[in-house]
Amino acid sequence: MTKASPTQTEIAARVWSAMHAFVTANDRNRELQEALGLGRGTGRVKVLLMLANRPATLRDIAAANQIDRPYATVIVDKLESLGLAERTAHPDDFRRKLVQLTEAGRESVERARRIFSEPPAGLAALAPADLGLLDAVLTRLVAPVADAGRERSVTARRTHRRVPVNRPGS
Repeated sequence: MTKASPTQTEIAARVWSAMHAFVTANDRNRELQEALGLGRGTGRVKVLLMLANRPATLRDIAAANQIDRPYATVIVDKLESLGLAERTAHPDDFRRKLVQLTEAGRESVERARRIFSEPPAGLAALAPADLGLLDAVLTRLVAPVADAGRERSVTARRTHRRVPVNRPGS
């Protein structure tokens, strides 16, 4: 009696499990936290990287990171105390503040990007043909995710535009 070949679903589950184990075993968050002095958790790193793209309000930070505004305030307070971010006046609304990186914050982002971009030894040791194949497969897998992220970003920008309010007597 021969053993039945695994199904497509079983193979996909095995590959997914192996990918998850590899990424988990090579997690860079602890290295990042130590290199940047940000303490435990990943929220500060995420916000730091987010602010590298553009200044943001606390509301923007909370929404982008799926956290509540008080926690976004705690994260920004910590980044400010480390000299990595600063609050400035919002150009369109004096009641709000923009959070932006300081020069030290930009340097920390560059350090974080270097740490994130360094491939794990096991990956770097793959034969060039295997690495090329893995690159092609992962590029195909990531493309729909990246496209969906861009679409969500465009939709979010459209729905968060401020609409002028006509007030009596103004």
